Amino acid sequence: MLLFLTSCEDKNKYKGDIFDTHLHAAQDINKQFAGLEKHKIVRGAVSSSWDNQEAYRTSTKTGFLIGLMFPCPNGIVPYSGQKCFSDGREFPDIAWIRQQIIDKKIDFFGELLNEYYGISPSDSIMFPYYELAQEFKLPVGIHTGLAGPNNLCPNYNPLMGDPALMKDILIRFPGLKVWIMHAGAPYLKGTLEILRDYPQVYADISVLANPDIFKKPDFNAYMKSLIDSGFEDRLMFGSDNGDLDKIINSVNELDFLTVEQKEKIFFKNAETFFGVN
Repeated sequence: MLLFLTSCEDKNKYKGDIFDTHLHAAQDINKQFAGLEKHKIVRGAVSSSWDNQEAYRTSTKTGFLIGLMFPCPNGIVPYSGQKCFSDGREFPDIAWIRQQIIDKKIDFFGELLNEYYGISPSDSIMFPYYELAQEFKLPVGIHTGLAGPNNLCPNYNPLMGDPALMKDILIRFPGLKVWIMHAGAPYLKGTLEILRDYPQVYADISVLANPDIFKKPDFNAYMKSLIDSGFEDRLMFGSDNGDLDKIINSVNELDFLTVEQKEKIFFKNAETFFGVN
């Protein structure tokens, strides 16, 4: 009986390639690359301080998409304290961004740090950036939910992490492709509302799927609500540089998901959202 149960559990585990939609630069890049390769993460969306991303652009083993992280409170990346941009600015220059996009150095905008900065994602100061993203059809990843301590952001406001606040920009910029980073947790109501009303919006499950941060029963309940609401085609795997073994196992252990649904979350949905294959 034990062998039979083990065999059934094994068959329901996804073992294929993974697309990690939520990565940041690591201090030990070689160790990070080895971990990604070990876990069959063949694609990743990475955001960090601008100067730290060159090694990811030139990687030959993992296909990285490069993000533009902003706005940066006091010019720094939360937690690490590194300058987002070498000149210390909080918001990058629009003309400079346009040129980087033309030079194919930016694949998406994100992680957008509005919540750390203390403003809504629909604050008008963000409109020129959304307009540019819409023009070039670049995906936009917005930090939602909560944040950890010691984030070095004096104006951090957790009330700005509710995905419901995205409604204004999704109305104003109907062609904008947005993904809700961290699936809005714990703001489930706002997440469900936005996913229901705006089919171009996806969500990554980074942090939410990390058992070191979210208790497993809470993760299971949140995911079941998302799946039962019909969003299996719009959820994407993300690690946020957490323990890959634990996070991958957390998703594989969701017994209400079929292996086909897990494949969507681990890879196919991100492939569709980012338009890569």
